[in-house]
Amino acid sequence: MEVLNDLFDYGLKIYQNDELFKFSLDSLLLAEFVTIAKKDKNLLDLCSGNAPLPLIIAKNHNIKITGVEIQKEIYELAQKSIQKNLLNNIEMLNMNIINLKKYFPGNNFDIITCNPPFFKVTPTSYINESNSKAIARHELTITLSEIIELTSYLLKDKGSFYLVHRPERLEEIISLASKYKLHVKQIILIYSNIKENAMMVLVKMIKNSRIGVKIKSIEINRNTKTYQNILKDVKK
Repeated sequence: MEVLNDLFDYGLKIYQNDELFKFSLDSLLLAEFVTIAKKDKNLLDLCSGNAPLPLIIAKNHNIKITGVEIQKEIYELAQKSIQKNLLNNIEMLNMNIINLKKYFPGNNFDIITCNPPFFKVTPTSYINESNSKAIARHELTITLSEIIELTSYLLKDKGSFYLVHRPERLEEIISLASKYKLHVKQIILIYSNIKENAMMVLVKMIKNSRIGVKIKSIEINRNTKTYQNILKDVKK
């Protein structure tokens, strides 16, 4: 069933469908993680879903945004949300991001963001019966390696890549980033309880930058009232 929801407390509306994959905390934190400088002219959002990140960024920044979503039904929800919020600096593409090399030249974007499928597909993987949710959660149409390779190709020299993922795959992320000349500059570990393992990791990489990484953490739980500017201090 299609519904029109508030995009948390961002003053935006977003169309969703209970039978499809819906936006979550991951996308909100990724949007908050992004820093946009005056020199930044264009941003590419991979695995956009129904476009929560493009909506948030477009409302607050005058930057051209291209979102890419493979699932047509979810792409159409994103289109409706963009129109509903009267945002004219977002363009959505309905395609597999693996084909973007045919669509854009290399060294093209100042910023790339991605909230990808978190889970590898293995013989023991539990794959959701909903094809829509399975594609969003598991690497059925794109892998982490393919995403990072593609990002390195499309990102301008010294451009920034912002990724949200699971902490258990952090070693793999760092290894792949190094392979494709993306240097990890910042890591923020997200905890629901500081005494437990981190539930999420935010990683900022810069193409062909100097070596050196900052690592911080933040606790976010049910007592959190708003996510706006929640990472302001920890991402400095």
